[in-house]
Amino acid sequence: MESNSHILKAFPFLQRPGLEKELLENSSIMMAEKNEVIVNEGQYLKVLPLVISGTFRVFQTSEDREVLLYYVQRGETCMMSLTSCFFNMPSPSKAVAEEQTEILCVPTRFIQQWQRQYDEWNQFVIRTFQGRYNELLSSFNSVVFNNIEARIEDYLKTYVNKKQTDRVVSTHMSLANELGTTRVVVSRILKQMEADGKVELLRGEIRIIKL
Repeated sequence: MESNSHILKAFPFLQRPGLEKELLENSSIMMAEKNEVIVNEGQYLKVLPLVISGTFRVFQTSEDREVLLYYVQRGETCMMSLTSCFFNMPSPSKAVAEEQTEILCVPTRFIQQWQRQYDEWNQFVIRTFQGRYNELLSSFNSVVFNNIEARIEDYLKTYVNKKQTDRVVSTHMSLANELGTTRVVVSRILKQMEADGKVELLRGEIRIIKL
């Protein structure tokens, strides 16, 4: 691996000497372009993807609709991929790059071995499960208890907070797929939000004014 400084900046806990050496010797880097599939539903994983830079979204498909589970960003990994690696089972979800994304690929055979050897790695795995569990529970509560208007607002708020931007890059159809509804419903709600001065609808983007 040519350089490791950017990897260690994304994952500071890897700086433990033994862990850093093993990881750099055994892992590889891949670059995923925007909309490139990183993991397919039903795929058996040989590596665990850790995001060095960029973002990918994790979702499930049902009746030609996407149901968004969560985003994986710099310094994170995917809980669904971890689960697949732990139990050697096919991935229950799909992962697609939201933008150009640099990924550190850790061979699955090292995941549990490093948990036993290195507390830093073990804590990273535990935090991943805990964080994603809380995120999925929040999403579940949103689906069960909130109406679609509230869910759209929550989605937009989460997006801009994570990306540190005022623009959501998404079509109405993509947003509908991620929220498990229809484009017509999303368009109607967004137009009302625009009339209320909350957003500005642009081509392929939604500019957040006040939420």
